Amino acid sequence: MLESPSGTRKRLVIIMEYFSLNSAKSFLGKNVNLHLKDGAVIVNVQLTAISKRESGKNCLLEYTTYGNCKTTRIPIRNVAWAEMLNRNLIQTGNLKILAGSDKS
Repeated sequence: MLESPSGTRKRLVIIMEYFSLNSAKSFLGKNVNLHLKDGAVIVNVQLTAISKRESGKNCLLEYTTYGNCKTTRIPIRNVAWAEMLNRNLIQTGNLKILAGSDKS
């Protein structure tokens, strides 16, 4: 395991030079955090589709938020990079919180 002197684990982060159509295709159907070029982060969304505009130049990334059916579109050129999430860890965390609330 990778550990720092303080005993905390280091995270393995793959840094992308830029977010392109090919890298967007690799994240389709997966839960990710989208980091935008302006510094904002869209948290825990599932990438559903990639659509092109009539001009063919601009591509839009379609995503849905967790637990919502409504899709939202954002231009791919506004996305700096994407961070893949592990849904099993998120769901396990929720179960532990619920289990802990029963012991009152």
